[in-house]
Amino acid sequence: MAYDAEDTRRRIFAAAAAEFAEHGLAGARVERIATAARANKQAIYLYYGSKEKLFAAVLRAKLEEAGAAIHVDPDAVAESVGQLFDWYQEHPELIRLLLWDALEAVEEDAESERERRDSFRRKAERLTGCDAARQLPEETRVRAAQDLLFTVMGLIAWNFAVPRMCCLVLDEETERAALARRRRTVVEAARTLAAAGGLAGRG
Repeated sequence: MAYDAEDTRRRIFAAAAAEFAEHGLAGARVERIATAARANKQAIYLYYGSKEKLFAAVLRAKLEEAGAAIHVDPDAVAESVGQLFDWYQEHPELIRLLLWDALEAVEEDAESERERRDSFRRKAERLTGCDAARQLPEETRVRAAQDLLFTVMGLIAWNFAVPRMCCLVLDEETERAALARRRRTVVEAARTLAAAGGLAGRG
């Protein structure tokens, strides 16, 4: 059977995503990634350069995956937030990767950091597209959108970062019941915040 380099890369990436989500950068082991990917360690270093670069590549790709899956509608912010909540519920590994990234202060090369910053800027700019936002001065509009985006991300992420606390605080027996309540609350909070910032259309 001919060697399929692209398939090997995909297997390495999938194995690395699971390993980093479970163990973080420091705790992850290249040997375990190689075994899970049915590849050798040399292939990992050949394709990604180092464990640190592999972690950065996985995190960046997962963020891009989330961004591609959900497009925030500036005229229906609350509904878009509900969809984003659902996506994170189905892909909890991204929250774990972000937490490891914060805990371990993973350094990122300047180009990758610039790409991520630009991506978030574009997301914020899309939030300024509703009719209500166009009445605001440009600088005010952009800052309000950035604040709303970051606040909504926090409202969503905390539910999946601390699932046990979610159940305890809400006095629910199961995580599923707690998240159902939280989804409704987050959607309504996003609607209120968008209106307060002058960024609310229909949503």
